[in-house]
Amino acid sequence: MLTLVLIGMLGGLITAVSPCILPVLPVVFLAGGPSSAPPPPATAQGSAPTGAEPDDGTVLTSAPEAPPAPGRTRNRRPYAVVAGLVLSFSFFTLLGVTIISALGLPQDVLRYTGLALLVLIGLGLVFPPVEHLLERPFSRIPQRRVNQEGSAFVLGLGLGLLYVPCAGPVLAAITVAGARGEINAGIVALTLSFAVGTAIPLLVFALAGRRVSERVAAFRTRARKLRIAAGLLMIVLAFALAFDVTTALQRALPNYTAGVQKQVEDNDTARQKLSGLFDDSNKDLARCEDGVDELRSCGTAPPIAGIATWLNTPGGAPVDLAALRGRVVLIDFWTYSCINCQRSLPHIEAWDRAYRDKGLTVIGVHSPEFAFEKNPGNVADQARKLGVTYPVALDNDLDTWDNYRNRFWPAKYLIDAQGTVRYFTFGEGRYAQTENLIRDLLRQADPTVQLPAATGQANDELAADRTPETYLSTTGIRGYTGTPALVQDTATTYAFPAGDLPPGRLSLAGTWTTGYEQFTAGPDARLAFTYRAKNANLVLAGEGTVTVLVDGRQTKTLQIHGTPTLYRLTDDDTARQAHLELRLTPGLQAFAFTFG
Repeated sequence: MLTLVLIGMLGGLITAVSPCILPVLPVVFLAGGPSSAPPPPATAQGSAPTGAEPDDGTVLTSAPEAPPAPGRTRNRRPYAVVAGLVLSFSFFTLLGVTIISALGLPQDVLRYTGLALLVLIGLGLVFPPVEHLLERPFSRIPQRRVNQEGSAFVLGLGLGLLYVPCAGPVLAAITVAGARGEINAGIVALTLSFAVGTAIPLLVFALAGRRVSERVAAFRTRARKLRIAAGLLMIVLAFALAFDVTTALQRALPNYTAGVQKQVEDNDTARQKLSGLFDDSNKDLARCEDGVDELRSCGTAPPIAGIATWLNTPGGAPVDLAALRGRVVLIDFWTYSCINCQRSLPHIEAWDRAYRDKGLTVIGVHSPEFAFEKNPGNVADQARKLGVTYPVALDNDLDTWDNYRNRFWPAKYLIDAQGTVRYFTFGEGRYAQTENLIRDLLRQADPTVQLPAATGQANDELAADRTPETYLSTTGIRGYTGTPALVQDTATTYAFPAGDLPPGRLSLAGTWTTGYEQFTAGPDARLAFTYRAKNANLVLAGEGTVTVLVDGRQTKTLQIHGTPTLYRLTDDDTARQAHLELRLTPGLQAFAFTFG
């Protein structure tokens, strides 16, 4: 449980500084300013309060540098707005679908409630009586000044309903659990820790706004004008969100947190913890790894099931995967408010145009992250705006999402002409690699096909000559060299070749038992690999140690314990070529190398 909480908190921290939350940052910053009618300090009965705003909009203040009057409580608006955001986001992400369904309300009701609250708060900043009206329900709470923070808390509640962060595996796990009503202690802990992680950077931003409003003279002397400007900004933001104007800015910005998000939320430990929250169906898909740069057999493609509505098909007719045998199929999991998905769509649309007549069928599986994304009208409208013309399945109950053991928006799965999943990749990037594999599958399906030139999609940020993932399997290994040839399931003594090991080559020495799924070390077992990458990793299992040598120098000794886990062997600042040698104690099992 502690590991799950840590994963959730780190995921929340990364999310709160991602480009997806940029639209709410100005509002959070301005929320730290003072309320329209600060409470008076303790005074004698009948005396006039100081520091209040009269009806004419001027600000009555004492000497600018005077210390706070005795009894004055600090402005807690930053805490109130962040608390409201975290509370509404957590509560409605987990229970929103259940509540909406039970009450028979439209799927958009939470989003429009958030927009209405944002407009009301904006009007309250422009017209103080409106803010007093919003704070009135809090006036009965018997704590000092709580009622004065009421509008800030309501603002936070509204922002929480509009908060659409970049989706990674952590948020995907929370969203799927909430949509299905599968809420348990682990999901609650994950949600709360994610919310707390999200709150920390937002609170820092709100506190910065408070400090600016208290310390900068221009903010104090022009408080009324600044409040009006802030109110108008909130109203403009509400309309920008309502008409999807903000997404153009978000799409234009690079996803600068994608790399670290994937490292935190999609490493072996996180994957194991998050997948343990749900069932373990379609295990064959677990045989393949995300983004391997070659085609593999990942099992029969699961069905596209539980679809509420189909878009872009004749008469809304469903698409049956079995009826597509003979064609290559690309399934793209997406949701229209996900900025990562929106940046990925132009690449998929280009492939659809280039290869539809050559044997490729693209199917978009729209698996909603939030309740408002279940509305077929919303999806149809956004698909049209985003240029999606291929069939789209509305996976509102996330049945197909579960069938494919998916964890990401976006995610792409390639299915060959025989109906076998051959490749999948999560998140943005790997566009050139994915297109090359599409072309390979099309040629396999029809060796006579004449393909157009590649669409020229940009590759990801990793080095193009990075050593590919290498499976330690007698049937799947690449680049093996040495004597003798690999002998399956029999303990055999191997020897390194004479001279230097060429780049991309792997060799064994000592005793090994090599099998279909892993290599098992025996006496004096050693493994050599000349690779190019920033880091080298190996999935290992068993009990023992691995001594790591890089370019002939010992760098570390790893303690191996338990079930298969990914271990980091090397970690450099930049990609480079290196000669790796591993010395393993007998009984250890090695499964697959990955390089980053």
